[in-house]
Amino acid sequence: MMKHRTVSDLMTHSVVRVPARTPFKEVVKTLADHDITAVPVVDAADRPLGVVSEADLLRRESMQPDPAGLSAVLDAPVDASIQPAATTAEGLMTSPAVVAHPEWTVVQAARAMDQGKVKRLPVVDETGRLVGIVSRADLLRVFLRRDRVIREEISGDILERTLGIGSDEVVVAVTDGRVSLRGTVERRALIPVVLRLCEQVDGVVEVTESLDYRTDEPVAVAGAPQRPGVLP
Repeated sequence: MMKHRTVSDLMTHSVVRVPARTPFKEVVKTLADHDITAVPVVDAADRPLGVVSEADLLRRESMQPDPAGLSAVLDAPVDASIQPAATTAEGLMTSPAVVAHPEWTVVQAARAMDQGKVKRLPVVDETGRLVGIVSRADLLRVFLRRDRVIREEISGDILERTLGIGSDEVVVAVTDGRVSLRGTVERRALIPVVLRLCEQVDGVVEVTESLDYRTDEPVAVAGAPQRPGVLP
């Protein structure tokens, strides 16, 4: 049975974090010292309250008076979500934190990032405590899987063990994550099933097929009542 990579497999387990009352300059120093672009802000119980990023810090600075007195600043739109007087991580952060859970799949995490319009997700356990952080780059690592590994998973886990299709029936080729299937399956209705399962394999970019079939009979569903005279 194929195993999808989870957030726990991909996340950074050792997470840099800052308390809510961390001063502005200390947040900047933390980002520089660890060569990161954002850091989770946590409460006393180590639960994420939000995330403060370089963008948040620069946005705060953009609210300050321009020492050069440039008139363009007067025309700049004001972001009401950032208080010019904010001097701690709690006042600077973007909140609430959009979080992930260790057991999530890459798809779940990617959807959360897209919907939350964020580049990274603090990962929390069942109690809400911070246990890791996963970034967009981490999720994209699944596409670094070797073609040989992808081919073996499709041939072995999906075709042979899940669907009972031998390597002499369907030949699998993988190049740069692009999967091609060639051969013959027992029933026509199996073709979309094969395609759907192959597309779900981590690291697969696309799937194309040149598959024939021996019969056009529908695939029987276990437990479904059969009408007299109708073949399963």
